[in-house]
Amino acid sequence: MGPTFTNRRDSGRELAAHLTRYAKRNDVSVLALPRGGVPVAFEVALALDADLDLLIVRKLGVPTQPELAMGAIRVGRFVLSR
Repeated sequence: MGPTFTNRRDSGRELAAHLTRYAKRNDVSVLALPRGGVPVAFEVALALDADLDLLIVRKLGVPTQPELAMGAIRVGRFVLSR
């Protein structure tokens, strides 16, 4: 069983601790998928001093099984620069 985190922000800080070699680089951006990925990505972007891009997507569902996703389509993008 893997590590247990207090919350998504805590997991983002832990992830960022393993990515320090990418800090303060101009060629690094952190991508986030709402909703659950944003708190994780925010902490990573903050720690790395990197841009944070939010990718807004819509699920491509299977017609006979509405909860099953077969893919996603990007419908928007927000860039939060440093």
